Amino acid sequence: QVQLVESGGGLVQAGGSLRLSCVASERTFSSYAMGWFRRAPGKEREFVAAITRSGGTTYIADSVKGRFTISRDNAENTVYLQMNSLKPEDTAVYYCAARRRVVPTRDPADFGPWGQGTQVTVSS
Repeated sequence: QVQLVESGGGLVQAGGSLRLSCVASERTFSSYAMGWFRRAPGKEREFVAAITRSGGTTYIADSVKGRFTISRDNAENTVYLQMNSLKPEDTAVYYCAARRRVVPTRDPADFGPWGQGTQVTVSS
């Protein structure tokens, strides 16, 4: 089963940028649609962005549209989340997850396995 490791989180001021990376352990990475989700303190896990296996189609949550971009490099077994114009309400633990289908969904229940998460904190 593929293993996922996120990195790139940290503390940033409002308006700043971060790029999260998620590296997969398998060379079959291109067999998986990928997603990014986040969980803020006291809230449910929510969809952020997803990308098809080929990277040809992306899906972005309305709350981050225009600020966040998802991309992938199948040669490097890596999916990225570029986060710009960060806001304090973006503070959360961010998780990447895999789905062994062509197309992702926005439902976290459709994904697995998951990475361990990386903390993003945006100060005002």
